[in-house]
Amino acid sequence: MDLSTQQQSTNSPSSWSSSSSTPHPMTASAGTRSNGCDEDPMQSWWESVSKARSRILSLSSIVCSTSSFSLSSLADSDRPALSLLSSPEAYSLLSTSLTSPCSGSGSDPLCHWLYDTYLSSDSHLRLIVLSFLPLLSSIYLSRVHSNDTSSIPSLSGFEAVILAIYTAEAKSRAGKAVLIHIPDLSQPSLYHTPRHKSPIRENKSVGILSPPLEPQIAVKSTKRASIVGTAYDCYYKHISHMPIWSKLEFCKSAAVWAGQDCYCQSKLDFDGLDIDGNSDIEQNGQTEGVRIPLPWELLQPVLRILGHCLLGPLNSQDVKDKASVAVRRLYARASHDLIPQAIIGTRSLIQLDKRERAAAAAAKANAAAVANASSNANTPSKAKKPEILLVSK
Repeated sequence: MDLSTQQQSTNSPSSWSSSSSTPHPMTASAGTRSNGCDEDPMQSWWESVSKARSRILSLSSIVCSTSSFSLSSLADSDRPALSLLSSPEAYSLLSTSLTSPCSGSGSDPLCHWLYDTYLSSDSHLRLIVLSFLPLLSSIYLSRVHSNDTSSIPSLSGFEAVILAIYTAEAKSRAGKAVLIHIPDLSQPSLYHTPRHKSPIRENKSVGILSPPLEPQIAVKSTKRASIVGTAYDCYYKHISHMPIWSKLEFCKSAAVWAGQDCYCQSKLDFDGLDIDGNSDIEQNGQTEGVRIPLPWELLQPVLRILGHCLLGPLNSQDVKDKASVAVRRLYARASHDLIPQAIIGTRSLIQLDKRERAAAAAAKANAAAVANASSNANTPSKAKKPEILLVSK
């Protein structure tokens, strides 16, 4: 696909979107494996490494490196794609390029690189693109909903990347809705719930988490929240592979989207728990963010990701703290907007967060008490002086 030629003919994001005849990367990869069952694993590994090195070298020609770090150095790794994904220096370089005032246009070379990289058949390369979704979508939504739109350049580059992720997710669902099975509380347990064979509309124990996705060739204002939300559904599927800075970026963006600080976020008090981070959000490069509309199509995957950031056992404490701040701000926003689903969802996450923190504090106190008792037991006591009794004659 010659993106440069198509971009000259039209400046709409539809010129970037993958056509219906283009096979989905996962499908194409599976077809290759099935047709070539005798393929040499070493050759397949080398082709993957060569492709990743080629993509990294092309990226190094787009993004200006610093004197102390060069993107091309990551291409010499045995796993170049994962090296790029786990490199804080690389993330910092690309973040600087994405946040520049002229980024996101149809001629933005970095957006071209992200778009082409996501259409590759390498799963590790696609993870790199997904890791930048929180930052990219945050900049995109902030500029779209900015009060001063006269100085904003075309955002078709950002839209093309988001549409590529949306299209891949739509193809993976194959026109089917995402369902959730709701337990029947009238039964003694989950194992007593009968299996229904009736249609979905008649089966009250089955809920639709996400309706079937329609093909989209452009990001229309009426479909924007649904498209970005679907992209975040894809992000959530691979969230266990996302680096820490990607999760931190998401939490900061969610907090900014909710709006300014409000006393409502402290209605469910912290019970003395130390959750700091409000001031950090305003001072960490996100001051350009604006309060954006949060319909349920977008808020639902946002809360799902925040739930992982709050309760994931392998997440750092910094991620949990930033997610805690974001959830409380969204709770305040939902309280003002009077959205029942959002109020219930954010309130539940706050309660779970409080329980986790209380349990962690209790475990820490218990461990300290045990260590103190063990230390006292192992400390040798001073020998007592023999008592001298004076007996009168």
